[in-house]
Amino acid sequence: MATPFFLEAKAPAFARAEGKHMHKLVLAAVGAATMTLAFPLGAQELPVRNGNFWDVTSVSVDDGHFPEYADFLAGQFRKQSEFAISKGWMKGYHILSNVNARADEPDLYLVRIYDHVPTPAEDIKREKEMNAFVAQTTRQQAAGSGQRATFRHLKGNMMLQELLWTH
Repeated sequence: MATPFFLEAKAPAFARAEGKHMHKLVLAAVGAATMTLAFPLGAQELPVRNGNFWDVTSVSVDDGHFPEYADFLAGQFRKQSEFAISKGWMKGYHILSNVNARADEPDLYLVRIYDHVPTPAEDIKREKEMNAFVAQTTRQQAAGSGQRATFRHLKGNMMLQELLWTH
């Protein structure tokens, strides 16, 4: 935070200030003190604080393939998401439908909620545990994603952070 202009003066210059400059300095100091006292201490803090991270994946599904993709969501996606919640890696998840999608907008948003972004070491540990849980290697899971890519298209991804009220 920048030092207020009335505090930037060095002691020797302040001591040599003429009456007019001294008067302005005193008025500025009194004004600043008055503004500080005018707001309650709590009002000086931000009214929001950081909350959970929301990882949002945008998905488009080709016409006629929604039932196929819904089966994947109800099966593997749900199973892995529930496992991640049980391990404490994820706090929750949502599947949101873009009801009034415009021409280039995705059909679905897959939302995963985390309390923190995992470190690289956590990622490696989680990958090993997830692979054991689903009885597949990372390559096998990637191949399944590739098969879904014939009718499911990932349009983008966002990492958002929820802001919560402090009072």
